[in-house]
Amino acid sequence: MTHSFDEKFWKDGIVFLAGIDEVGRGPLAGPVVAAAVILNPKVKIYKLDDSKKLTEKTRLILEPQIKEKALAWAVAEASLAEIDSLNIVQATFLAMRRAVDQLSLKPDFLLVDGRDFPTFLYQEEGPVLAGQAVIKGDGISTSIAAASILAKVYRDNLMTELANDFPQYGFEKHKGYGVKQHLDAILKLGPCVHHRKKFIRNIMQKKAEQMSLV
Repeated sequence: MTHSFDEKFWKDGIVFLAGIDEVGRGPLAGPVVAAAVILNPKVKIYKLDDSKKLTEKTRLILEPQIKEKALAWAVAEASLAEIDSLNIVQATFLAMRRAVDQLSLKPDFLLVDGRDFPTFLYQEEGPVLAGQAVIKGDGISTSIAAASILAKVYRDNLMTELANDFPQYGFEKHKGYGVKQHLDAILKLGPCVHHRKKFIRNIMQKKAEQMSLV
């Protein structure tokens, strides 16, 4: 991936261009995580791409490079309680806002991966930050791609740590997503404290409905 998408903003005088991405909207367990990255227009980081397209080995190589070479970066979470109380979309926006707030530099412009662009302030101070949503932005913007890598590595590491206390669910393998192994463990053992209550409730209800039809 080249800097071509981001360069048009830099050429327009936007120096502190922040890319924002999240990971963990779909899993049944663990928090949703967002990252914000302001790359240095003068410094290249090779092999940046959508984190989902990269191997784990490549992500682990790129993560420290991004942190070292970026002008600013931050990673933030929205908790299980916040996901259950707000809904996953609003919890995702909350994690994104927290990541932006934690940047050491105030962004001039924001690029958010996806279709939606929530309202952003910087550390609760106005005016509202300018920016735009970029569909599949993690595949065309190096700033968003960098954010996707930081968020992915952070959350993968977190889920692996949670697996130490709850090895029976296999969090280190599926990172909380609803694969068969994970669903079978939930149905057999019930949820643990790291499962999203509303997500799990829906699964258990569907399972009960299926069994009633047999």
